[in-house]
Amino acid sequence: MSGAVDLSALKQPPAAPGGAPAASGNHSVTEADFETKVIRRSMQVPVVVALYSQRSPGSVELIRTLERLNADDRGAWDLAAIEAEPNMNIVQALRVQGIPTVIAVAGGQPLADFEGAQPEAQVRQWLDAVMDATAGKLEGDPDGPEPEVEDPRFTAAEDALAEGDITGAEAAYEAILAEEPANEEAKAALRQLRFLTRAQQIDPAVVATADADPANLDAALDAADVELLEQRPEAAFERIIAVIKRTAGDDRTKARTRLLELFELFDQAEPFVVAARRKLATALY
Repeated sequence: MSGAVDLSALKQPPAAPGGAPAASGNHSVTEADFETKVIRRSMQVPVVVALYSQRSPGSVELIRTLERLNADDRGAWDLAAIEAEPNMNIVQALRVQGIPTVIAVAGGQPLADFEGAQPEAQVRQWLDAVMDATAGKLEGDPDGPEPEVEDPRFTAAEDALAEGDITGAEAAYEAILAEEPANEEAKAALRQLRFLTRAQQIDPAVVATADADPANLDAALDAADVELLEQRPEAAFERIIAVIKRTAGDDRTKARTRLLELFELFDQAEPFVVAARRKLATALY
């Protein structure tokens, strides 16, 4: 994979909260700390990035396997366990096609990867190959920027998320915004947290309901949330734009407001966001 993926796009992105992680706190990584825990850290030791989903028992078990092997190897490599759904920018930047996917990063670049749950013996063999390939080749980054000091307010919010305390995490982000109304990191984190809280409560069967009854506005908006949670933003945007095209008045305003909220969950320079904004403008005018 070396040279095939550009990790620079993941430097200092907005925070992206997730649900209760399968990984222990010291291994869990999000978009907020990817640069520090993966890119910079990989200058010193290999970092094994494991993308998983709570919906996939096999991928959760793979995280457990990697944690055991990491403990056995006593710091020879780092584990970065990343829940896919709340960290879609990472998933897209790494061009992940399936969950689970495991990628070794060394010297700031992807080195090797595998997809799918694997037996522990096979994972051990893969890890040994990674360690052999990087032995003596990582010299650190002494001239690079010092890691940023973590803001304890964000740490408190992330700790609450790690413990499954969604209400506490939301309150922590709201407290930051009460002190600093212009804090973009807290705004982004709160937006994504509220989306996840809403979307994870929706029955995925609503997609079929919305397809069968296009006039059902609430079903259409719920279906778009499900599609976005499943990492299909283009489908979610297309669904709401179709609603905007065939509605008027309050219904159109409600659909447009929801679409703009979903846009805000992404980097506005993302091609699929730019394309959807153009389609929205055409639908409106």
